[in-house]
Amino acid sequence: MKSTLELRPIYHRKDERIKAHVLLCFLALVLARIAEGQTGLTWDKIRAIMERMHLGEFQSKDGRPLQRAELTPEQSNILKKLNISPLPKLYRIDLKG
Repeated sequence: MKSTLELRPIYHRKDERIKAHVLLCFLALVLARIAEGQTGLTWDKIRAIMERMHLGEFQSKDGRPLQRAELTPEQSNILKKLNISPLPKLYRIDLKG
């Protein structure tokens, strides 16, 4: 059976770092399982769909606006099922000045 849980060596020496690493891995697994349950998709499929989201940075004489690409229907559906608001189309503008 294939799984998103891939075990490999961790190279931490201090107990608190080992515990923190294991906790982060556990939390990531819990979040992946929640996302799978909410969307009805596998984690690999969710990642494949969502990794195509892009945020573009543009330069102009007035600053650097960040603009997200238009969401696909699949991306919008996943965000809606997970109760996550998408970033606004125009995300941020760093004004020169």
